[in-house]
Amino acid sequence: MRALTADMQVATAKPLADRIAAAVAVVALVFVVPAAKAGPLEDGVAAYKSGDYATALRLLSPLAEGGNAQAQFDLAIMYERGRGVPQDYAQAAKWYRRAADQGAAQSQIKLGYMFFYGRGVPQDYVEAIKWYRQAAQQDVAEAQYALGIMYENGQGVPPDFAEAVSWYRRAADQRYADAQFNLGIMYYNGRGVPQDYAEAAQWFLRAAEQGDAKAQQNIAAMYDNGQGVPENDATAVYWYRRAANQGDPRAQNDLCQMYAAGEGVPRDYVLAYMWCNLAAANPEGENPDFAARNRDRAASNLTPAQIEESQRLAREWKPKKEQPE
Repeated sequence: MRALTADMQVATAKPLADRIAAAVAVVALVFVVPAAKAGPLEDGVAAYKSGDYATALRLLSPLAEGGNAQAQFDLAIMYERGRGVPQDYAQAAKWYRRAADQGAAQSQIKLGYMFFYGRGVPQDYVEAIKWYRQAAQQDVAEAQYALGIMYENGQGVPPDFAEAVSWYRRAADQRYADAQFNLGIMYYNGRGVPQDYAEAAQWFLRAAEQGDAKAQQNIAAMYDNGQGVPENDATAVYWYRRAANQGDPRAQNDLCQMYAAGEGVPRDYVLAYMWCNLAAANPEGENPDFAARNRDRAASNLTPAQIEESQRLAREWKPKKEQPE
């Protein structure tokens, strides 16, 4: 029986501030501009994307001062990142607020992030949740996911697992992989919903299909253990391998054990040693000693030449991160 990644704290597994920051960075300075011809806003965005921050600042600043919400958001990004101006979180928060006050959802998310982390403003979870809620009510999945975490952890609001599930579900229904993963955790542990392994498996599977390594590890373990899905070693190996190839240490260790036992794959101690060797050395691993012991058990079945081959495979291995679908 291999372990499911369900005993973790979700906020630790999926850091709220880091995840929101990454999600918003994707949309930064790439809003769809409803104009048929180029103008100062489009030229400012193009200058930023080309690395000409001085021109971007010159073009965007007067637009932001004049009340253009997209220019205000873009200028805030420049201050937050220190692009073309000295990094200044207070200025970033000021411009995010001016755009957020106009209902700009991505600025509302970013302003919530600033309050969550205390960047440019005093740390204030109540204010953070206020701005996340405004964006969430506009059906922005990142904000719905953020609200779910804050309700689950009791940050800015009393802990409320049922409310957390509600917000996770709204984001998960928009194919937001982190929310799908967290919703799976809620069903697996029976938090805010009746415990339901089959429902947990479905949400892990949806996130796994989008390339989420932790979800891939979890759905693999559920197939391995027959929890919520029929036991199927070959399918378990398939998902362990996808997670292991992305560098997930638990999946690497579990794949090692599948090779050593010949479960779902032909027994292969060379590959078993390789995967456990990687898991033992993985800086993100929770139990490297356990992986090392599994590696050493595999080594007891190998010749010196085979061990050398396993070590070569481990040296040459590189993680292959999957891109979300």
